[in-house]
Amino acid sequence: MIRLNDVTVNYGGRVIFSGLDWAINTRDRVGLVGPNGAGKSSLLKIVAGEMIPDAGQIDRGRLSVGYLPQQVELEGGRTLIEAAMELPPELADLEAKLNRIEDQLGDPAVYNDEAKLTRVLDRQERLLEEFDRLGGNRHGSLVRELLAHLGFLLDDTDLPCETLSGGQKKLVALIQLAVGKPDVLLLDEPDNHLDLHAKRCLESFIRAYEGAVVIVSHDRYLLDEVATQIAELENGRLTLYVGGYSAYATEREKQRLRQQQQYVTQQKEIARIEASIARFEEWASRVVDERHIRQARSRRKMLERMEANGDIIEAVQERRQMGLQLDGWRGSNEVLKVEGVSMGFDDDLLFVDLNFLIRHGERVGMIAPNGAGKSVLFRLILGQLEPLEGTIKIGPSVKAGYYAQEHQTLAEWMDRTPLELVRYNWPRSEGDAMAFLTKFLFSYDQATQPIRSLSGGERSRLQLACLMLDRPNLLLLDEPTNNLDIPSAEVLEETLATFEGSIFVISHDRYFLDRVVDRVLVLEDGGIDRYEGGYSDYLEMVG
Repeated sequence: MIRLNDVTVNYGGRVIFSGLDWAINTRDRVGLVGPNGAGKSSLLKIVAGEMIPDAGQIDRGRLSVGYLPQQVELEGGRTLIEAAMELPPELADLEAKLNRIEDQLGDPAVYNDEAKLTRVLDRQERLLEEFDRLGGNRHGSLVRELLAHLGFLLDDTDLPCETLSGGQKKLVALIQLAVGKPDVLLLDEPDNHLDLHAKRCLESFIRAYEGAVVIVSHDRYLLDEVATQIAELENGRLTLYVGGYSAYATEREKQRLRQQQQYVTQQKEIARIEASIARFEEWASRVVDERHIRQARSRRKMLERMEANGDIIEAVQERRQMGLQLDGWRGSNEVLKVEGVSMGFDDDLLFVDLNFLIRHGERVGMIAPNGAGKSVLFRLILGQLEPLEGTIKIGPSVKAGYYAQEHQTLAEWMDRTPLELVRYNWPRSEGDAMAFLTKFLFSYDQATQPIRSLSGGERSRLQLACLMLDRPNLLLLDEPTNNLDIPSAEVLEETLATFEGSIFVISHDRYFLDRVVDRVLVLEDGGIDRYEGGYSDYLEMVG
């Protein structure tokens, strides 16, 4: 359907990718993965025609492409349903032409002239047929179907756009795209900030979509559910794998092990050939023997041909990984006790009579619909808010460390630099602080620019760096994987597995919950239900 040939992109003097080839075919469900900064968003923009590559060609034929960017803003002063009902460009253009024809039909110069009237009526008929072909007459009902399919309730339709969450805005923008039925949908992190119900609705929508879908996502569970192919963009190369994320992770590791074995074997063979060359050259220098010279020359040409033909196998390059270490320490047995806690604002009660206990060493996950009060509960635990009723007790030998979903812990430092923040939390030389930030994948340029200029993923890594310096033994983590790329999320998971302390985490990342927590609390309808195990165990219990 769409083909990229020999595409090259430079950004700020740095080659993002070079000589890249890719084909997107009918009904493909492609998960595009890779570390932050690999160029995934740039690649989507190139396919969408919103960015021109520095070299190479893109053949889209006559296909239509719909592109959902990472950041979406809806026009203010409208309700959700008004924004969702916005006509696609082609339909909007046809509607404008039909409106102009309506004006012409009311013009005496037209309706009193039979020839002119006939021409205008013929044009109106053609435009109406085209409007119907593009679904204009079914547009309203299709929008309402998509709203229901993506999890919106009837009560949501009158919500002002200004009050919608980031995830809800992306879903509305997705509906605006989908009603036009583009042949290819390009979705850049459409699942960010969605709750679990909305993610399941999104998965259902992607599976049922008639055209091809390319999705950038850090949600490995979602990629397992919808992707039939994984395209990995790393170090400027695009590698394709059949299946979802789990199949990709397994096959990628097999290929890396195979490549490393082949590299070691080839290096031994090259060393043997070089040793024989050296031996023949030494013999030729001692006894002038043309046969030894020819043998040395023949083996050297053999190595040169291997290099010229690209037959030299490269060593496996290990990904640069975030150097996170959260050691923790032994504290009170009863780490966090919530007794009879109720909370709300004005007449809106979020939850009533909450009771639960977290002991030392437990890993507890909390899931809930957006707006149920998960982040408010964390603020109550931290003492930033007071409950309407009940008490919250943190053990006397417990030090809490907080990771905020919207990076609120960095709010007072937005105009300062990561280097300044680290030196404030950890009084050391600039060199030591920079070496520490390097472990969290920051360059010197990134470490010396204002924090407000950092990407979401960079701010997330900076928050984790500050947690590491704080040395807590109770981790309160509010959506810690939302902006992390998959390699960084995996580092976080591995670090939490050996953490000496307790973890209380709010997350909609189902893969993360399965790997980290041993108990799930579900906050819904103002109360809490408890389930042993990870997310998959909870899902099995509730059906």
